[in-house]
Amino acid sequence: MAKENRLWGAERIRSELLKLGIEVSKRTIQRHMPKEKKEYSSSQTWATFLKNQAGNTWPCDFTVVNDWLFRQGHIFVVMELETRRIVHTGVTKYPIDEWIAQQLREATPWGKRPKYLIRDRDGKYGRHFSAVGASIQELETPYRTPQANEICERFVGSLRRECLDHILIQDDEHLREVVVEYTAYFNQERPHQGIEQRIPDQYDLTRSKPTSGRIISKAILGELHHSYSRATYLN
Repeated sequence: MAKENRLWGAERIRSELLKLGIEVSKRTIQRHMPKEKKEYSSSQTWATFLKNQAGNTWPCDFTVVNDWLFRQGHIFVVMELETRRIVHTGVTKYPIDEWIAQQLREATPWGKRPKYLIRDRDGKYGRHFSAVGASIQELETPYRTPQANEICERFVGSLRRECLDHILIQDDEHLREVVVEYTAYFNQERPHQGIEQRIPDQYDLTRSKPTSGRIISKAILGELHHSYSRATYLN
């Protein structure tokens, strides 16, 4: 039991043995457990929590982009952890509490919302934001630990490396158009390693591998990327 259940301590094993009609003391169990693994922490690691609660958790994050006149634009992103699907994006010059609250409101229409929302401790998240997410448990990451929100951070990194670093942004409207187009590509066309090369919008679909038909290339973001598929013909 100790080998198969690495989080179990002696008392937990004792209770499991009682279910089987085996009555031994905690001290006896401790004596027979491997010494280097004598006691196991019952606390759940952050990685384990994220894995177990992926279907109920949305991380969110900000990133900053400068346009060609060095004016700052702020991009707000909300992601569905399990599928990697981008639920919502927003662009603004002024990321005040009321604006962020409105973004969360738009990301959760008709009561569709997660159980947990991961965010950092930035002062931009204020009482208006918390009021909109009153029925959502906010999980604040520790200071200076981007790895605590690493999956959303990866999207922000991909957005920069695969898109924004190669485009000269003109203004907020242009930035918004670029982010929307890249997000559509990310959700609908781009396979992801973290979900076994599936596509977020097709996460629950059975993967098919067509082997016939002409291969079609579709340009994305002015030929910065391409998406490939096989042509289908109707009789």
